[in-house]
Amino acid sequence: MNYTWEITGIKKQDASGVSDAIIQTYWKKTGTDADGNIGSFSGATPFDPSTVDPDNFVSYENLTQEMVLGWIQSVVDSQPGYAQHINEQIQKEIDSKISPVTEESTIFPWSTSA
Repeated sequence: MNYTWEITGIKKQDASGVSDAIIQTYWKKTGTDADGNIGSFSGATPFDPSTVDPDNFVSYENLTQEMVLGWIQSVVDSQPGYAQHINEQIQKEIDSKISPVTEESTIFPWSTSA
């Protein structure tokens, strides 16, 4: 499985004496299997503004996608079972595309046609 991450949104706030600290991120992780089937998982990761270190703060205009994704992935990886859950949900979506489930509520094999 090949995975890619993308940031889909950011919330920022002045906090701890700095301007535009990231307090919330929205993201999507996409998995593509060897056959080209794609599944994704969307998530949100908050950041506590009270933990901002003004001495090691990177201004908003100097942030990179890799930097913010690193923060997100660090949080995801630090929560027991969360990274595995995300990957399982991606696989589940792919599986449902490969073998879709069809639900019937009115046409059964024993129904007579009108």
